Amino acid sequence: MKFARIDLSKTQYVLLKNFQLIVDPDPVELENLYNQYCKHKKFNSVMPLFPEEYTDPKSDVLGYYDRGQLVAFSLMHKYNKHNVEALQFAWDYKKPSLALGIKSLQNECAYYKALGYHYLYLGGADEYKSQIDGFEILGPRT
Repeated sequence: MKFARIDLSKTQYVLLKNFQLIVDPDPVELENLYNQYCKHKKFNSVMPLFPEEYTDPKSDVLGYYDRGQLVAFSLMHKYNKHNVEALQFAWDYKKPSLALGIKSLQNECAYYKALGYHYLYLGGADEYKSQIDGFEILGPRT
């Protein structure tokens, strides 16, 4: 497996209007969205998300809304003041025209770049992620 990140200095995305940092995340609501996402994707095996992950001081939960209703979220992990990782994205997929998969990544680039972060780590280097400006595949440790 190859791993990837976004060099935020190479991005020029703008924040979405239907997005906000969730200050007091509701684990039950987020778990429901995650379950819908996993069922929609027909995953054979999934890593559980634990309630403590949402409230960890190094975590951010970014919410995406449609008509005031939470329809998607990203769980982010801040390693330090320059590096953040997108741990999990989940979306109910009730309105595919929102195109939140790519738009959420672009939004997260804009959000963390504005906060002074340098890199957004993406985990696996999936093909769709390569559409994001600043996409880099990480090399071996030297």
